[in-house]
Amino acid sequence: MNAENFALCEKIVSPSYIRQGLQAHRTHEHLIRLLIEKGKCPEDEWDENTIELFLHELAIMDSNNFLGNCGVGEREGRVASSLVARRHYRLMHGIGRSGDIAAIQPKAAGSSLLNKITNSLVLDILRIAGVRSVSSCFVVPMATGMSLTLCFLALRHRRPKAKFIIWPRIDQKSCYKSMITAGFEPVVIENLLEGDELRTDLQSVESKIQQLGAENVLCVHSTTSCFAPRAPDRLEELAQICAKYDVPHIVNNAYGVQLSKCMHLIQQAARVGRIDAFVQSLDKNFMVPVGGAIVAGFDDIFIQEISKMYPGRASASPSVDVLITLLSLGVNGYKRLLKERKEMFSYLSSEIKKLSEAHGERLLETPNNPVSLAMSLKKFHERSDRAVTQLGSMLFTRLVSGARVVPVGTKQDINGYTFQGFMSHTNCYQCPYLNAASAIGIKKQDVDLFIKKLDKCLKILLKEKGISGAEMETGTAMLEKSSDTDMGQLSETVQNNLKIGADMVNQPV
Repeated sequence: MNAENFALCEKIVSPSYIRQGLQAHRTHEHLIRLLIEKGKCPEDEWDENTIELFLHELAIMDSNNFLGNCGVGEREGRVASSLVARRHYRLMHGIGRSGDIAAIQPKAAGSSLLNKITNSLVLDILRIAGVRSVSSCFVVPMATGMSLTLCFLALRHRRPKAKFIIWPRIDQKSCYKSMITAGFEPVVIENLLEGDELRTDLQSVESKIQQLGAENVLCVHSTTSCFAPRAPDRLEELAQICAKYDVPHIVNNAYGVQLSKCMHLIQQAARVGRIDAFVQSLDKNFMVPVGGAIVAGFDDIFIQEISKMYPGRASASPSVDVLITLLSLGVNGYKRLLKERKEMFSYLSSEIKKLSEAHGERLLETPNNPVSLAMSLKKFHERSDRAVTQLGSMLFTRLVSGARVVPVGTKQDINGYTFQGFMSHTNCYQCPYLNAASAIGIKKQDVDLFIKKLDKCLKILLKEKGISGAEMETGTAMLEKSSDTDMGQLSETVQNNLKIGADMVNQPV
């Protein structure tokens, strides 16, 4: 509806009513105009009607939605199911072209505009979150691991002789496989134990660069967000080492956007040293479906080189999802979620500390990890390794997702490399432990219910294993004893019959 159409409407319905409707329509259009004009995330959230109006107007700019369009090519945005079409707001052409994921599509002006605006909004959020000097970014429809692979492949053209990637150890399979998939040889640097916390061995990183020769090293692959007791890598010092030896530096910032500490580390490291690109997950930081990531950096040319490494067009779904989410939240809404997450981290920490002490365990001291906590499980390890993994399966069958129970001495082979003590980020950590994290979107009721269920599981296991110091169940816990025991037996039966491995039941869901 344009001004001319509204004028015609005044001949049908009372002009005063039409003018009121026109004013309301202009309010929506004003928000859309400001978005396109500034390219920044709005301060306040948009209502769903405005968001859907915007997406609809973008969609009708794509050729598959032109009235009277005649498509005779092999890819014309045809969709057999109207349900699928509605799910994607009829944005069927995806983003990019065969040579560049950021390129404009002649047949899809609306989708191309959506892609550009989404990248602009995400860049704005990265700056607001703490990396103020980031200059360029793009959304890629791949999860973090494959997005890291894309970065490594882009570096190959700059450093054709290099075949090694220096990697301070982080026990997540996708991190290791991202380097293998790109065709490089990971050089694993073991972490140093400082108190309870695992920190970056800077001396070993520098020595390895000298030993291999800087020209043979593709990059240093560091990590920010991670499971305790590992801490984020010493990013500033690594960045200085990379600058000293002229070695690129790629940072895995998987769920670091929500963590002010991690974003500050990236900002400071880029200021004092070298960071070529940092990669973060969309689902972990913005609460959208899995399948997208953000590749960002401080050199526009290099970020463009990475985007051109993506072969062919790409799905627009991750871009649409994060665009809708950011418009639904606005800057203020996103900041509120970050603030709530930080508050819940403190609350989760205090509750786990109290619970651990009540059971003769302790909350491990990991002051440099802003998202993940670890509680020791020494009593279980002293009696039986099986008791440690059984706790993980018991929590899983009680609908506790995301918690990780890490035994001592687990081995894991990944593409020919054997990790000793896998999941603990070191060959032999001092005790088994349980992980829990306070990530964006967590609520107080999540923490309370988790603590309640963990407490019950600990009491049941301690009593079953006859471990001294087990507290006797009283009151309500006694009434629930029967059903809890049944659930414990069910947990063991499920593991035995389905042969669920410890590494599976302890993985975050």
